[in-house]
Amino acid sequence: MELPENIQETIQRAITEDVGSGDVTADLINNNRQSKARVICRENAILSGKAWFNAVFHQIDRHIKIKWNFEDSDFISANSTLCTLSGNSRSLLSGERVALNFLQTLSATATQTKQYVDCIAGHHAVILDTRKTLPNLRLAQKYAVTCGGGVNHRNALYDMILIKENHIIAVGSITEAIKQARLLHPTLKVEVETENLKEFYEASQANADIIMLDNFSLEDMQIAVAKNKGKSIKLEASGGVDLSTVKAIAATGVDYISVGEITKNIKAIDLSMRFKEIPSKH
Repeated sequence: MELPENIQETIQRAITEDVGSGDVTADLINNNRQSKARVICRENAILSGKAWFNAVFHQIDRHIKIKWNFEDSDFISANSTLCTLSGNSRSLLSGERVALNFLQTLSATATQTKQYVDCIAGHHAVILDTRKTLPNLRLAQKYAVTCGGGVNHRNALYDMILIKENHIIAVGSITEAIKQARLLHPTLKVEVETENLKEFYEASQANADIIMLDNFSLEDMQIAVAKNKGKSIKLEASGGVDLSTVKAIAATGVDYISVGEITKNIKAIDLSMRFKEIPSKH
């Protein structure tokens, strides 16, 4: 995934939230004071979020200089220095928390995604994200998923049709829901969530593009994969997916495994920024 176009907008909201009318603690520092700083990663991680980090400081002060030692998607070993910064002391302090919040969150998403990707290495399946993302960070987290080796599912409600249980109940049947989807949005892919083999067979007969096998047993997944052989329909496993189950799910032969955990149940990467004052010139 390419960098989202809404980075500057997202950063502006975050700065407004944190800095507001001004950083009253940074006011204690002489406005001419210059400092250097470095960002240290305290644990093993996959890096993601450089563009957001940079945008925070450059919105606050375009004169701040940042030198990176790593790129997004790189593996970072514990206690590595991610980057160094130099510039106005007040600006560095005012941007510190917001910038680290983005970097620790997006790196957490990338790191957790990479764990799942590595777990199913050698299998046909790929790891998909979901819409279970942090509010206002949808595109940022989806970018981070790609840094970890995952693949993006639909971005939102507008770019793909995903017919779920409540849609089916409201429309009347899987077959009718797919028919209406083709009539109303002929250019969009149509996916159907199924909860048992009977629903799977109906979705297959109605020729969905993707069939989600929601909370299927491993045995039923294998049956669905066998019945789907030779067809262009893709199969997506969903529900009950964690690091202890994902490998067995991949071994059934499904095409996709969607994992909400990689965006909603993340643990922030432990980062810290350490300052080194530059002596004043007299």
